[in-house]
Amino acid sequence: MNLKNTIFPQVIQGGMGVGVSGWRLARAVSMTGQLGVVSGTALDVVLARELQLGDPDGNLRHALDAFPFPEIAERVLKRFYIPEGKDAVAAFRNTPVHNAESPHSLLELTIVAAFAQIFLAKEGHENPVGLNLLEKIQIPTLPSLFGAMLAGVDYVLMGAGIPRQIPGILDKFSEGQAAELKLDVAGAAPDDPVVTKLNPADFCGNPPPVLKRPRFLAIVSSAVLALNLKRKASGNIDGFVVEGATAGGHNAPPRGPMQLTDAGEPVYGPKDLPDLEKFRELGLPFWLAGGYGRPGKLQEALKQGAAGIQVGTAFAFCRESGLTPELKTSVLRQVREGKLRVFTDPCASPTGFPFKLVQLSGTLSDEKLSQERPRLCDLGFLRHLYRRENGSIGYRCPSEPIHDYIRKGGVADETRNRKCICNGLLASIGLGQARGPGNVELPVVTAGDDAALLSQFLPDGQESYSAAEVVNRLLADSAQADPRKTEPYIIHTAAPQSA
Repeated sequence: MNLKNTIFPQVIQGGMGVGVSGWRLARAVSMTGQLGVVSGTALDVVLARELQLGDPDGNLRHALDAFPFPEIAERVLKRFYIPEGKDAVAAFRNTPVHNAESPHSLLELTIVAAFAQIFLAKEGHENPVGLNLLEKIQIPTLPSLFGAMLAGVDYVLMGAGIPRQIPGILDKFSEGQAAELKLDVAGAAPDDPVVTKLNPADFCGNPPPVLKRPRFLAIVSSAVLALNLKRKASGNIDGFVVEGATAGGHNAPPRGPMQLTDAGEPVYGPKDLPDLEKFRELGLPFWLAGGYGRPGKLQEALKQGAAGIQVGTAFAFCRESGLTPELKTSVLRQVREGKLRVFTDPCASPTGFPFKLVQLSGTLSDEKLSQERPRLCDLGFLRHLYRRENGSIGYRCPSEPIHDYIRKGGVADETRNRKCICNGLLASIGLGQARGPGNVELPVVTAGDDAALLSQFLPDGQESYSAAEVVNRLLADSAQADPRKTEPYIIHTAAPQSA
């Protein structure tokens, strides 16, 4: 794909949490001319639970009506839709847990869920929309990508690992071909890979549709990783998001031995700063992320040769984000009072990556509440795959019951202070599972270090702000120095070499 003279957005909205950057937020950002991004994590669970709440505004059923293969959408609707919504104290009907050979019905649900989010995000305008996925969550990747491509997704962004396989998968799906993804499996022999597969013809019939190939942006923390991807990826890399350790959610671990501050946070040093000169030498557009969510930072990034910036935290707490109103109000109140604290927890996430937690009462950042929660893993998105002695594939999660994890070959120390990020993130958007009367999963709220500066986006006398106000504020200083003002940035770069 030739990128020369391609027009790119200056601001990319981060793909955050589970449903925090849902279709409403992505659509609001894209309508400003910048790149709105849908979080692709747990899309199947989000759709199933929102349908069980009755889909009161009808948007999801509208999207399902537009799905190009109606019999599949009808099966999803029949299985999960409750017209008046479930009883408030009733548990959500769980979706199956993804595994290396997920049932066809789960693949259908995931495809439809990804389609619905991108379809709704793109409705009413002609600007691009992106999908963000995590390399750490591999098994739902193929149906998520295919569903998003059926809806015409324009960009795919992926980090939290080394996503070498994704460009080639996008190529295959765009041509109607079957694709496979090699899974990371502890104990698997190099000559005996474990793969998950998806053939569009199994869902669309023959011939499957030819689809637009979205641009692929890899989220990386170093130029070494970016160069590796450019050279060894299965297809073209179209650019990079260079994310620093101040960004919310999962952070790359510090380079070298893990050292902690007196407060227990990882210590990052000069070696963890990206070498922007090497990024410029790659000849591909890149966006800077982590600490760029404030006026003046866009202009700073442009001067360093970047195409623009990626911003998450500022959008996470705007009116269109999926976080519950109560959580947004609580965070913004603490910001105004100067009391907000974000803790980079080296242990919270089952992935082993440091994970930023906003310190809020009534959430899993409260260690006492976290310890009181019974350990269980019923969603399984962050499980680790391993090869059993009999050759079959096993699944274990450091946040599951400790005796189960050890029985499966895990090490007890790996379970220390782990939290159920999957259930916590769903609770943060109002989709927490009910475990009995008065017992609903507690939320997990993540944000970058810039969260302390959120008051800059609040208009005088207001207690909330919109996504468009964030965009306007970020572009303000750049517009004064740049005659393009809010027009997308044009990168003049050589076409990337084929992998």
